[in-house]
Amino acid sequence: MSKSNPSQTTVPACRLAIPAQSLAELGLDPATWQVLVESIFPSAKTVEGVLLAVRYCQARGLDVMKRPVHVVPMWNRTLAREVETVWPGIAEVQTTASRTGQWAGMDPARFGPEVERTFAGRAKSDEGWQELQVQVSFPAWCEVTVYRLVGGTRCPFTETVFWEESYARMGGGEVPSAMWVKRPRGQLLKCAKAASLRAAFPEEAGYTAEEMAGKPIDGDLVVMAETASPTGTATSDRESAAAIPTLDEATQTQIEGLIQRAARSRAWASAQDYFKGRFQGEVLAYALAELDRAQQETLAPAEAA
Repeated sequence: MSKSNPSQTTVPACRLAIPAQSLAELGLDPATWQVLVESIFPSAKTVEGVLLAVRYCQARGLDVMKRPVHVVPMWNRTLAREVETVWPGIAEVQTTASRTGQWAGMDPARFGPEVERTFAGRAKSDEGWQELQVQVSFPAWCEVTVYRLVGGTRCPFTETVFWEESYARMGGGEVPSAMWVKRPRGQLLKCAKAASLRAAFPEEAGYTAEEMAGKPIDGDLVVMAETASPTGTATSDRESAAAIPTLDEATQTQIEGLIQRAARSRAWASAQDYFKGRFQGEVLAYALAELDRAQQETLAPAEAA
């Protein structure tokens, strides 16, 4: 009978085994890893998903044991399968906003009329592609007003979020995920809170796990720093930016806000992952180029010293 190699796996009963060296590099012990896998991120299907969550929290100075982030499956159209990504939960975004000292409350949510609709189509699950049909009753929209102190004045920020534009879809199809079928109002409320928090605190609040679950990732994701020009050299930030069409104010503010947060927390990899999940094409290229430029500018003084 062969003996298990302790250098290759952690706790034998752990459903997601990981090399001991990887745990040591993260500063984790086998018992903590088992808690992360079994209790903190029980829906995570891969070691990589949990590792991404741990690194995200370490980069931002968050306590991963409090589960400030979630491992979220997103549909990759190029790979034709779900991949695991990491996004902060609504509680973490609200906590971040409150720590600014400018948080001034939130009104009760307002919901639109109830709509009943039958969703049908093919979706991919662990058992493979299936033909599904489900009937859901849901509010058409939800509004939440968040207040922020601006120059000493309590200012309202209200966003309206529509259920059919927000619900999480099962892999590759149009059928809502089990959670959105079970809690159609609760899930929409979380998305409405996140949207209003983002409007009130654009430099602090980003997209949340509740908003990104079940959303697709397009395959044409290109890192500008690795894109070669016709001469064989990397394209410059100036050349990249010149090719970008005019961005709307909301998108520009979102990109700038996340880059500022990445610079403060040194969470460059997390910011890059966010941009890849949120944007595509030329807008993605622009965002990544700006992120790379900010990172180089931040690192340059340290290297000179």
